[in-house]
Amino acid sequence: MAEATFSIDRFLNIRSAFGPSFSPDGHVVAFISNTTGVFQLWQVPSEGGLPAQLTFTSETVYDTWYNPRRPELIFSTDTGGNERTQLLRLAGTGESLEHELGDGWDWFDLTRQPQAVHGFGGWSHDGRQIAFSANRTQESRFDIYVQTLDGEARLLKEGPGGYYGPVGWSPDDQWLLLIRLESGFNQDLYLLSVDSGEVRHLTPHQGEARYESPRWSADGKSVYCVSTHGGGDMAGLARIDIASGEVTYLETPEHEVEGVEASPHGRWLAWLVNVGGRSELKVRDLQSGKTLTPPGLPLGFASGLEFSRDDTRLAFTFDGPRHNMDVWIWDLTSNTLRQVTQSSRAGIPFSTFTEPELIRYKTFDGRMIPAWFYPPKAQGDRLPPVIVHAHGGPEGQARPNFNALFQYFLQHGYGVLGPNVRGSSGYGTAYMNLDNTTKRMDSVQDLAFAVHWLRQQRKADPRRIAVYGGSYGGFMVLAAVTHYPDLFGAGIDIVGIANFVTFLENTGRYRRAHREAEYGNLREHRAFLEQISPMHHVDRIRCPMLVIHGANDPRVPVGEAEQIVAALRSRQIPVEYLRYEDEGHGLVKLKNRLDAYPRVVEFLQKYLA
Repeated sequence: MAEATFSIDRFLNIRSAFGPSFSPDGHVVAFISNTTGVFQLWQVPSEGGLPAQLTFTSETVYDTWYNPRRPELIFSTDTGGNERTQLLRLAGTGESLEHELGDGWDWFDLTRQPQAVHGFGGWSHDGRQIAFSANRTQESRFDIYVQTLDGEARLLKEGPGGYYGPVGWSPDDQWLLLIRLESGFNQDLYLLSVDSGEVRHLTPHQGEARYESPRWSADGKSVYCVSTHGGGDMAGLARIDIASGEVTYLETPEHEVEGVEASPHGRWLAWLVNVGGRSELKVRDLQSGKTLTPPGLPLGFASGLEFSRDDTRLAFTFDGPRHNMDVWIWDLTSNTLRQVTQSSRAGIPFSTFTEPELIRYKTFDGRMIPAWFYPPKAQGDRLPPVIVHAHGGPEGQARPNFNALFQYFLQHGYGVLGPNVRGSSGYGTAYMNLDNTTKRMDSVQDLAFAVHWLRQQRKADPRRIAVYGGSYGGFMVLAAVTHYPDLFGAGIDIVGIANFVTFLENTGRYRRAHREAEYGNLREHRAFLEQISPMHHVDRIRCPMLVIHGANDPRVPVGEAEQIVAALRSRQIPVEYLRYEDEGHGLVKLKNRLDAYPRVVEFLQKYLA
């Protein structure tokens, strides 16, 4: 019997679930799912069972956090993808404990400041207060607030500008742990007294150092984090002593540590290791010193670690090329692993999904560039078309996760190559910084050498190679087709940067300093940024282009798409433009995805046939 093929609509109806949060007693785990076509808040019994939908809105729910004491939750949402996130409280309205919330429940806005961005910073351990950051007083500055559930927010500390926020309460609820993000390669941690507003700098350092994923220890005497403290290149697992500020490394593996979580009662410490893009999950028993790994975790990418409050289980999100995103739970007492959400695969057989191969290719300066190559499921008499995918960030990383669009193209005779050009994360700080500021175009050249590898290895028809990317990856698309026009037969730019000057002038003010650390600033680097902006090289583009953008995008404003499309049309270069009025930085609503991605398929079929 011949293997069935499925339409793009079927692939786009594959669902996902992520962001687990245990209820206080651990009987249920809340999560976010797009089962209805829009990401909403759900929960499911942690031992398995039928899920219950908790919110019913037309807007995307981004994340959720259970109260550590009572059956109620905080969740975040915005309007039309504008990323001005508000924090809402969901609580039961009756006495019986159906779904552990009562015989009914409702939600209301705690923050009530729709012009501002709010970042949740944790529940107090007594469950009576929350902490958050918000840019209420100045768009360019995040300040620190605490709020009781029945009171008004109290401004605790004005921020220094840019990204600055709480990441957790000390076990005695006297201190907030804060992080300041100077850039993707330089952070700082602080302690803030909830009573006095006193601030203590926990991580003074010279030069640049990373202090990521900070977590309190159960006894409040230390903070665990992912760090390059002391000049390290690869981020390791570190512990900072609160009293002395001394930093001690617990693990310095060959590959980068990228996430850490400490259990509430201090029994376990969990962390993730990024091995070329795939995740290795580790848990250490802090009593015995023994380190465990989950049994049978397939190829993929783990995130969102969350311990149950009795220290017996670890929930996380898992996403692999043959596993659409779902919530898994690792029972640490029995060392068993199970998937607790079962997001629909739209009836497409598991066996038809393709796993990639990790390859390396030589670039212009002899450096070896890692990449994930997905061979086409079926191939005809001639070499296949291939889509070269440029990831975002720019400190992003091509990883072996689930991508429904990729899997569709693989089953329809396309290959996909995801290179991790210089500037990608996961390979150390030095590699991540190789594209900073005036080195920007070196990473574009790495992308061109990915095409040379495809040609040399006879993996692709040279006349049928497309370049595809979103956000910073959209810039990479536009830069690739302007500087290497002979290599590409089509380009797809999703929410991409066309002009670095207008991008930096118009991006959210709170993001600007953070992005300038990577791209350069307009005071010193304007001429260079103008020189490399694709807008100024449109006359070099030869291939047809498809441009997609959300009208409410605060990161890369829609004007970036409007100006590149106008320039292409004025030069009579074939361009299709899709603008979505109720989306922001990317397409998340199913109705829009069902409109846009079939048109991506038609576009590539038209120009790469």
